[in-house]
Amino acid sequence: MSTTVLVKKQSDFRSGVQAGLSIAIGYMPIALTFGLLAKTTGLSVTETVMMSLIVFAGASQYIALQLIAVGTGVFEIILTTFILNIRHFLMCASLNEKVEEDHPVKKALYSFGVTDETFSVAAVKEGTVTTGYMFGVISVSYGSWVAFSGVGHVIGSSLPSVLQQSMSVALYAMFIGLLVPSMKKQRKVVVLAASAAVLNTIFSFFMEPGWSIVSATLVSAIGIEAVVHLGRNKEEEVENG
Repeated sequence: MSTTVLVKKQSDFRSGVQAGLSIAIGYMPIALTFGLLAKTTGLSVTETVMMSLIVFAGASQYIALQLIAVGTGVFEIILTTFILNIRHFLMCASLNEKVEEDHPVKKALYSFGVTDETFSVAAVKEGTVTTGYMFGVISVSYGSWVAFSGVGHVIGSSLPSVLQQSMSVALYAMFIGLLVPSMKKQRKVVVLAASAAVLNTIFSFFMEPGWSIVSATLVSAIGIEAVVHLGRNKEEEVENG
């Protein structure tokens, strides 16, 4: 490997770390809260950290704690996690069109770290997303989530109750903060977010929460892309006259 290529890879990784710092900071209170709840559920600090290491999915881990607390079986927990995270297939498929070509093993490694937040950061980045950039974003985000899950288990119970309650909204605030910049740049993102929110509200009346989110996302994404595709075809027909 030439020196120039190595320097570029290091630069891409540093850029990814810088971009992922906002996620890492946002993950701190949510991970602390998870650690605290894991302790009250009966998990040891080792079990708490291992769950974050292996799963790395905030919503799924929170739901898993609730299921564990009521004595749900392993199969039901795994199935619920799969349904809740099925949207990651869509995110990875979309991201695959934007990232540079690389060895499948490398793609498999950083795809493990694709979350709503890391996907948002990569998706709104201009140009092609490099492997080094993806590893940078995910490394700092993943490290923050795992580390503060353990910290939350150890010291979470000593935090003031008001602070503990406020932590529950931190994930939503962080995701909104990541979504707004992309909404300013692309009208399609605004329409997609709004239509998905409306459909999710409607679907939630007769679907489980996980399925309503998945269905709303699928219908919105397919619908928006279909409209855009039809619009492009009409423009081409007009130009070709």
